[in-house]
Amino acid sequence: MATLTVKPEEERRVKGLGFLSNKGTDNFSARVITVNGKLSAKQMMCICEASEKYGNGVITFTSRQTVEVQGIHIDNIDPFREYIAKEGLEVGGTGPKVRPIVSCKGTTCQFGRIDTFAVSEEIHKRFYKGYRQVTLPHKFKIAVGGCPNNCVKPDLNDAGIIGQLVPVYKEELCRGCNKCAVEAACPMAAAKLSGGKLSIDKGICNNCGRCVGKCPFGALSEGKQGYKLYLGGRWGKNVSIGKPLSRIFESEEEVLLALEKAILLYRDKGNPGERFAVMIERMGFDKVEEAILSDELYQRKEEILAK
Repeated sequence: MATLTVKPEEERRVKGLGFLSNKGTDNFSARVITVNGKLSAKQMMCICEASEKYGNGVITFTSRQTVEVQGIHIDNIDPFREYIAKEGLEVGGTGPKVRPIVSCKGTTCQFGRIDTFAVSEEIHKRFYKGYRQVTLPHKFKIAVGGCPNNCVKPDLNDAGIIGQLVPVYKEELCRGCNKCAVEAACPMAAAKLSGGKLSIDKGICNNCGRCVGKCPFGALSEGKQGYKLYLGGRWGKNVSIGKPLSRIFESEEEVLLALEKAILLYRDKGNPGERFAVMIERMGFDKVEEAILSDELYQRKEEILAK
């Protein structure tokens, strides 16, 4: 067996930079941040070149949409960072902080209701980068999904955004067709034709928007774009399903402000080592929602961040 020369304190230091130890060796895996799961061809080529030049030529992908380059010797950590920086790439994504953002491909997906790449890039800029020096009680994971299909499981993250397309139903235009195209298009069976009129059960409808545009007579020709924010999800040894705030946000700026308040609340009220889901359970979801939908947290932003 090889003799290990990397001291524990040095291993902790480089882990903080985004380099994870390859067990039993003096080598590390570099966790390269993709921002939103998207890389250019030049960036991909740069990572491949760096893997061969400084690592063992093996590249893996994490569940958080980061790229791990394996087999980088401790002496090659700084040269590796310099090499990938020429294509605007960096390593990171560890510690009790906002973690790399996960995004589905809602921007290009036929079911996507929001521009997930743009939203997640903005979250990366504001909260992964902007809050990089802010220590939280524990890691804080964020996911952005384009629709209620939940492909990236936003409700299993500390905070998750799900795109919405709220149907705008004009009952006066409904002709009570024997075979309703809206009813047939609804995957949730929320749209029902009864007594010669269509009705939509809001308790069942998940605002996927698949019914929008299906009525040939214009009874449901448009939908209202929105953002639903889930809080308190967690995956792992202990699983928690996140709960949505009661409000559907109408703009990206509104939902990002609510997300920032959630992070501020976690920093302010979370106990050391306590996951966000546990804090919410301790405080009660109603109190958490009340705090996030009010202005008090944002007014205290500087005070909270200075703690």
